[in-house]
Amino acid sequence: MLCLRVTCSLISWLSLYTWFCHQYKHRSYEWSCRLVTLTHGVLATCLSAYIGFIDGPWPLTHPGSPNTPLQVHGLCLSLGYFLFDLGWCVYFQAEGALMLAHHMVSIVGITVSLALGESAAEVNAVIFGSEITNPLLQARWFLREMGLYHSFTGDVVDFFFVALFTGVRIGVGAWLMYCELVSPKPRWFIKVGGVIMYAVSWVFMVSICRFARRKSMKKYQAWRSRRNEELYSERNGHLKSH
Repeated sequence: MLCLRVTCSLISWLSLYTWFCHQYKHRSYEWSCRLVTLTHGVLATCLSAYIGFIDGPWPLTHPGSPNTPLQVHGLCLSLGYFLFDLGWCVYFQAEGALMLAHHMVSIVGITVSLALGESAAEVNAVIFGSEITNPLLQARWFLREMGLYHSFTGDVVDFFFVALFTGVRIGVGAWLMYCELVSPKPRWFIKVGGVIMYAVSWVFMVSICRFARRKSMKKYQAWRSRRNEELYSERNGHLKSH
C-alpha cells in the first residue's frame, strides 16, 4: 500500500513536470523542474506545518511516536518528489554532491520512517524546516532568469532566505536535534540520520554566510562609491559658485 502511494506521488510529480515542459516550451527543462520544486516547497511547507502545529503530535515532545495517517500521507508526497528530483538531477547532472547527498539522506530517512511506522513527527519537522526556505530559493533563481535579481525585490528575497535558513534550519533545527538525541524512544539510526541532516544544513550555512558576506561587501562598496561621487559633486559645485 505504501509503495503504491509513493509510486502515485512519483507519477504525479513527473506528470506535473511534463505539463510544465509542454506549457513552457520556450524555456529550459530546468525552468520546468524549478516550478515543480516550487510547487512541492509550498505544498510540503503548508502540509507539514499543519501536521506539526495543529494535527500533532508535537515533534519536540513526542519524537519516535507512531505515525499518523496524515503524517504518512505527507511523507509519501515528499518521498515521491525527492525520487523525481534526484532522478532529474542525476540525469541532467544539474547539482553537486552536497545536494545529491541531501536528497539521498532525505529519501532514506523518509523510507525508514514509513517502514518502521514511527518517527514521522520529527521527519515531518525536518521536511518543514528544509522546505520553508525552498520557495525563496526558487524565487532567487527565477528572478535571475528574468533579469530582476539585482533589484530591491532580489534584496528582500535574499534577506528573508538567509533569515529563515538561519532561524529555522540552524536555530530550531538544533533544538529539534537535541530533543531527538535525549529522547529514549527514537531508534539510534533515526538519531544518526537527524545528525547527518543537521550537518548538511551547516555545510549549506557556511556557503550562505560566504554569499551574504560577499553581497554585503559589494553593497557597501557601491554605497561608498556613490557617497564619494556625491561629495565630489558637492565640492565642485561649491568651488564653481565661488
